[in-house]
Amino acid sequence: MRDTIKHQGLRNQLASILEAKGIDNTSVLNAVKKIPRHLFIDSSFESHAYQDKAFPIAADQTISHPYTVAFQSQVLDIQPDDKVLEIGTGSGYQTAVLLEMKAEVYTIERQRELFKKTSLFLPKIGYKPKRFIFGDGYIGLQEKAPFDKIIVTAGAPYVPNPLLAQLKIGGMLLIPVGEKTQIMTLFYRKSAQEFEKKELGDFKFVPMLQKKN
Repeated sequence: MRDTIKHQGLRNQLASILEAKGIDNTSVLNAVKKIPRHLFIDSSFESHAYQDKAFPIAADQTISHPYTVAFQSQVLDIQPDDKVLEIGTGSGYQTAVLLEMKAEVYTIERQRELFKKTSLFLPKIGYKPKRFIFGDGYIGLQEKAPFDKIIVTAGAPYVPNPLLAQLKIGGMLLIPVGEKTQIMTLFYRKSAQEFEKKELGDFKFVPMLQKKN
């Protein structure tokens, strides 16, 4: 697994592109500059790894556009030691960004092929979430709740109530909601019963799937 000076240069260029698109969180940009995204995708796509594009990975899933990853990370304003639940580990790139931002990450993946691949791959390149879970993101992770932040990296047809319930008061859930195109939606928990909702524009994600029995 090679990471060269050329790759580093391409990462710096990608960070500049993201900055021009409105990403101004230094921790996010530093993570983009550091993480070897070319290792997260099939080697046949390596020459495109540092363009702002999504690419196919295993199990009919994709690695999101770098802008989407950066945008979600910036909106959630990840702070060191934030307890973060990630729904949809996928390739692990978003997980790595959260870990670079010094979050404590619990991540759930329901595609067994991806879960096996990513749970072996991430530690090999130095990224170790608090827990890797093969399971159903719709039900979250009640035994480790409440969370400071919950990030969903797949398009959900609706907002799962367990995810809202597992937010601490003052916590945030960021989830793309919709069928073909998703509206990036932010929920801020103001009290036990009260949530503030903000819509942050259209995005395109693969569907959020429930675990089969």
